[in-house]
Amino acid sequence: MIISCALSAGLLAATSPAAEAVPAPRFTPGAPGAGDPYFPDMGNGGYDVGHYDIRLAFDPGTGAIDATTTILATATQDLSRFDLDFQGPLTISRLSVNGRNAAFTRSGAQELVITPPSGLRKGSPFVVSVSYAGVPQKIDDPALGLSGWVATKDGAVALNQPIGAATYYPVNDTTDDKATYTQTITVPAGLTVLANGEPGPNTTRDHQTTFRWSMNRPMASELSMLAIGHYDVTRGVTAGGLPNITAIGQSIDTKPGQGQVFNQTTAQVVQWESSVYGPYPFDSTGGILADVGVHYALETQSRPVYDQDTSDVDGDLLAHELGHQWFGDSLTPVHWSDIWLNEGFATYSEWLYQEKFNGVPVQQTFAKTYTDEKDWTGAVADPGRDNIFNDLVYNRGAMTLQALRMKIGDRAFFEVLTLWPTLHRYGNVSTRQFIQFVERLTHRNLDSFFQTWLYQPGKPAL
Repeated sequence: MIISCALSAGLLAATSPAAEAVPAPRFTPGAPGAGDPYFPDMGNGGYDVGHYDIRLAFDPGTGAIDATTTILATATQDLSRFDLDFQGPLTISRLSVNGRNAAFTRSGAQELVITPPSGLRKGSPFVVSVSYAGVPQKIDDPALGLSGWVATKDGAVALNQPIGAATYYPVNDTTDDKATYTQTITVPAGLTVLANGEPGPNTTRDHQTTFRWSMNRPMASELSMLAIGHYDVTRGVTAGGLPNITAIGQSIDTKPGQGQVFNQTTAQVVQWESSVYGPYPFDSTGGILADVGVHYALETQSRPVYDQDTSDVDGDLLAHELGHQWFGDSLTPVHWSDIWLNEGFATYSEWLYQEKFNGVPVQQTFAKTYTDEKDWTGAVADPGRDNIFNDLVYNRGAMTLQALRMKIGDRAFFEVLTLWPTLHRYGNVSTRQFIQFVERLTHRNLDSFFQTWLYQPGKPAL
């Protein structure tokens, strides 16, 4: 039988699977939390951020900012609405999604709930722009201390671990949604601005100076940083040619030549740690000694911040915070319960530094710590929300690594220190992944060892 071409085409179209009706997308809200049991309100679901562009003008007279943050993201589900984390008294003047005004509400302490003009299809990129102003407020957590935007005598310092980023920019504030950053900060001429990553050109106009900084490697929001004030800046390079930018607040009483010593020691530590852990993971290094009053140092990505309490900046402290650039910054835990993967390795970096430069064997430090430690309660790999910065995580985390070294031998152990941060560079990791990695590398079942050192309360037998 002969059928005309037109009729044949019509029959094929009518029976082709492609002609079947494609179901309309079912748009649903993104989750208001990222699923971390310690911080259930932090982070959000339904999208993945690729880049933050923060443009901010700061008035030191009032402490106020006037800012616009633009976020490039990709929907991971069909989104009817989504949340950003945004805390404090900052007032939003305009919010748009893909250039169109979007509805928004503030919910609870930190949820900014955004409803775009139309649903966002899964896999589609979108742009969120939020303009806002006001005086940012720091967070003072009884267990975790100060974080976020901290006002200083001559400016401000933003230190965002674990929950501070949302005090001055809207953000998906979770460890496992890393993004690149640009920060364009305008301040009165005479002030200096330092931030993560690489500096761009500065421009001065009408007595205002604009500083530009770019972090072109993935960064968790808790590692973002901003410092505004009067600083003496020293620029150098490491022996490997890595740009090295350090700064000391002018209000800090330091010894003559301390700026150059700070810069040179930073370069020395980075060069040495690169020989142990593999290539440095970022495009520059450095550090900032600030008069901020938080009583801690923080491993902000590429450029740690040291409070003036640590004005005697020695190699031990630098080894800790710069060791974090591999363990905590390039490799970041999926959940905060795994923070020993940050602090245990950074503390062990101090122990290695003591052995290399001060002649104190790591085993001697381990033995002293094992003897002196009084409190053996709690699990290293699940310390609890209020204990993430306790000795349980730092000292017992480092002891776990030295016990592992004794268990598997130096050759395998130092392969772990190099291969673990290399294979997972810029990613997120968990304790379970680390255990599996070591077991595959050594071809040994070490479940009992790790159960004793990481999960079982009490003093492990040697």
